[in-house]
Order: sequence, then structure tokens, then C-alpha cells
Amino acid sequence: MKNSQPEVKLRALEPEDIDLLYEWENDHSIWYVSNTLTPFSKYILKKYIENSHLDIYQTKQLRLMIDVCREADPETVGAIDIFDFDPFHLRAGVGVLIAREEDRNKGLAGLALQELIQYAFGILHLHQLYCNISSDNKISLRLFQEAGFVICGKKKDWLKAANGYKDELLLQLIRNGP
Repeated sequence: MKNSQPEVKLRALEPEDIDLLYEWENDHSIWYVSNTLTPFSKYILKKYIENSHLDIYQTKQLRLMIDVCREADPETVGAIDIFDFDPFHLRAGVGVLIAREEDRNKGLAGLALQELIQYAFGILHLHQLYCNISSDNKISLRLFQEAGFVICGKKKDWLKAANGYKDELLLQLIRNGP
């Protein structure tokens, strides 16, 4: 019986990704989850892609594109980031985006997150990953908790929203062992 779960692959940024990045980074509807307040120009994104070959130890961040192989050709559906990389304490933040509404809630973010976790602990030898999620973002909370992240703190009234302030939760995934 054929597995109905699509294959998800993480890959480096390519120059051809500029239009997707431009669309995603300037989508006001998702700015609240990335704490973005201003749009990005194609010029800035082009420079970002040009420098994406630099080592994570230099830039302290890494963006990988999420490709899904549904048929013959892979389709890019989102991105997953390592940010705030701290090589001394061996920790980093994680963020994930599945861009189109129709691609969400299909397990793609979970598969990408599992790939990133394996990379972070197996290749980078990190001790922990963390993420910050608005307390009302139940879908993201479930995604990270199902991947083993544990809520370890709450920042009260941390995020300004249209209807007041929201709490933000801090989640961690700590690798056991050396």
C-alpha cells in the first residue's frame, strides 16, 4: 500500500526563490507571527539570497525552503528558519511557514519540523531549540508540542494586537545526552 503522506524535503535558498520570498515577506496577514512591521524590497531579499551560502556560524541564522514532492516535480510550499543561533550555548530559535492556506493542516509543517530537528541535533549538535508562539495560536502550539517541545514560560501582554495585548509562550526542545 502506498504511503499517502507526501515527501517533504528541506533545501537551500536559490535565486529563483526571490519571487516567493517577496510574496511571503510582504504578506501582511502573516506579519503578526514573525513580528514583522515593514515590507521587504526585492533588493534586500536578493542580497539575503546571495549571502545565504554563508555558514550558520557567521550569520547566526539559516533559512531552508520546504519542498513537497506530490507528483514528479517538487513544489515549494514554505520555509523553515533557524535564527538566534548561539554556538556557545548550543541553542537556536525555530520558525516555520506554510504559505498557502490550502497547504496548511496537512502535516507538512510537522514533517519539515522533524527534518529540521534532526539537522539541528544531528549535524549542528545543538543542545536545544526554542520557539515563541502567541498563546492563542493553537495550531502552532499543537505542531511544536507534537514535535516534543514543552511550554516552559509565558510572557504576559507581550504581543500588541488589534484588540489589546496577547501572551506569548516560550517552548523548548532539549536534547538529552551529550
